[in-house]
Amino acid sequence: MFNKLFTALCPLYLLLALSAGPAHAHKPSDSYLSLNIGQQAVHGQWDIALRDLDFAIGLDQDGNGELSWDEVRSKHADIAAYALSRLSLQADGQQCTIQAGRQLLDEHTDGAYTVLMFEAACPSMETLSVQYSLLFDVDPQHKGLLKLVNRQGIVSTAIFSPDTARQQFKLVDTGKLQQFLDYVKHGVWHIWIGFDHILFLLSLLLPAVLVTRNRKWEAGTSFRASAIDVLKIVTAFTLAHSITLTLAALQYISLPSRWVESAIAASVIVAALNNLYPLFRGRRWIVAFAFGLIHGFGFASVLSDLGLPQAALILALLGFNLGVEIGQLSIVAIFLPLSYALRGTWAYRRLVFSAGSTAIVMIAAVWLVERAFNLRLITA
Repeated sequence: MFNKLFTALCPLYLLLALSAGPAHAHKPSDSYLSLNIGQQAVHGQWDIALRDLDFAIGLDQDGNGELSWDEVRSKHADIAAYALSRLSLQADGQQCTIQAGRQLLDEHTDGAYTVLMFEAACPSMETLSVQYSLLFDVDPQHKGLLKLVNRQGIVSTAIFSPDTARQQFKLVDTGKLQQFLDYVKHGVWHIWIGFDHILFLLSLLLPAVLVTRNRKWEAGTSFRASAIDVLKIVTAFTLAHSITLTLAALQYISLPSRWVESAIAASVIVAALNNLYPLFRGRRWIVAFAFGLIHGFGFASVLSDLGLPQAALILALLGFNLGVEIGQLSIVAIFLPLSYALRGTWAYRRLVFSAGSTAIVMIAAVWLVERAFNLRLITA
């Protein structure tokens, strides 16, 4: 009996563990790589957060916790050497020679970034292979956001992670359909690596297979009722984040990144606390809608960082939103039947539901402090 229960519980534990991940990041660590394809050269710009570079190679020479312009400027050669040693470009299988250019400073919504300009000489270019490994050795959650503009002005995007460190791109017009499918892929991938979004959704879904009697959680008796509850939550969340994602992506509304990321962490805390101390009971779909509006701004931030192609703006927006929904539904498709099958067990109610909700509150509390005060409390 124990072995069967353990086997059944493993996928759900794995899902929770993957969702939790390393509980770090005031704002998820990202860099922004832009490649513009010329006739026999690639013109590059790489925006890298100074806080990440300080963590990796040490920029704060006097140790006072603040970076001055002189400290950053004195490290320009080290920054260029460190970054470019973690970037490789191959055109049609031939290695491109990368030469560092000037370095500037820029202010993003989450802090100061160095802007590294570079040129890559490539003999011929029908396809371009990009190998990216910046910061992966010190921060496995780091992502590289690529915007590639080919000679016809067509924009391609990609996200680099330790699992997708090498990617290849065709430097010809692949058409709007391919752009749409690329953004669908990015939407799915963002949900699957968006630990805060997953934990928020799971916190709302965990009680869907339970009912309260005499102020105690007990196993639900109807799969149909549980499915309807899940449908209400997912629909409310989808509608809400679609509204703000669209408004923010089209630049009708803009909020500071720190506010958005902090509010998302707070939403996870509220959703998980509701499982331990029920406040909303049958109205969790209202919570999903209210906080879904905030999560939409988080999705829009990623979409903006990837770069929206003006020639296919609506297609890119629709594709990314569709990808987010596919990612959500895949999680629900795993969660609902498994949790319903286990709803009557002590392990589900005590370990997965109660202990899991407590763990989510603790993880999200760390996120909230990190994001609100721009700290790094837990590192990889």
